[in-house]
Order: sequence, then structure tokens, then C-alpha cells
Amino acid sequence: MSDAEFMRLAIAAAKEGIAKGQTPFGACITRYGKVIVAAHNEVWKTTDITAHAEVTAIRKACRKLKTVDLSNCVIYSTTEPCPMCYSAIHWARIGRIIYGTRISDANAAGFHEMPIPDRVLKRLAEDNVEITGDFLRAENLELFRQWRNRKSSRTY
Repeated sequence: MSDAEFMRLAIAAAKEGIAKGQTPFGACITRYGKVIVAAHNEVWKTTDITAHAEVTAIRKACRKLKTVDLSNCVIYSTTEPCPMCYSAIHWARIGRIIYGTRISDANAAGFHEMPIPDRVLKRLAEDNVEITGDFLRAENLELFRQWRNRKSSRTY
């Protein structure tokens, strides 16, 4: 499978989350070109503010692989990981991040994200993680539109 196919699995997970009343974020973790897990944000479902798509995917991948070391893994995220998610990616030793939209796009859609780009976090952490942004950007931006059309009156 290609990076585009893996990202589309993250997008599909986000769409599943939207259909279940969650926010429009998805993530897919792969290792050696094989899917480990695809997950969506579960904050509202679990009433756990840390249940972002990336953290949920990392938790599931660690359980599936029976390890906390996700070296040689890639994470595909529909939106640039927030500082909390970036930290989880760092601690899991994931070597590559590919994301679709930026933190600023999430803020423009009404989310309360800390405006700290992953490249800044990478520099501060002296990380070797490879970061690719704006991947399938238009397809990922569409998630915000779909979410806006389905969301309730909740404040995010």
C-alpha cells in the first residue's frame, strides 16, 4: 500500500468518528508497510480529553504489538498532531509523521488547539522524526466541512 492509501484509511476512520458524533480526526499506524491500526478521536465517547485519534491509535497499536516501542512505525494523521499527541508519538518512538491539515486549520474550524507546529516541537525535542505535512490536504480539509454539517450545538 502507498502513503495515500494509508492516509485514506485515517480519513475513513475520521469519517466513522464523525458518524458516531466524534470530532473529525483520524489516524492510521503502519509498520513495514502493513496496517497496525486505524482509529478516530474518542474524546466524547470516553469523556477522556486525551483520547485524540493519534493517542487512541498509539494505545491500540501498543496493545496489538504488545510493546510500548513503536520504532519503525509511521503515523498518518488527518490533522497535524497537537503537542500532546506529538509527545505520545515521541515517547512511542514513531519515526515518521504524515499529516493532512495543519493545527491552524483545526483552529479555523473552531477547535481550541495550541498553535505549536510539529516542526517546532521536533526542534525543541531534538527529535529525528521525519515530518511530512499537507499530505492529501484537500481530502483532509473536507473532514472539517463534513463535521460542521453534522455537529451538534456542543462547544469544542
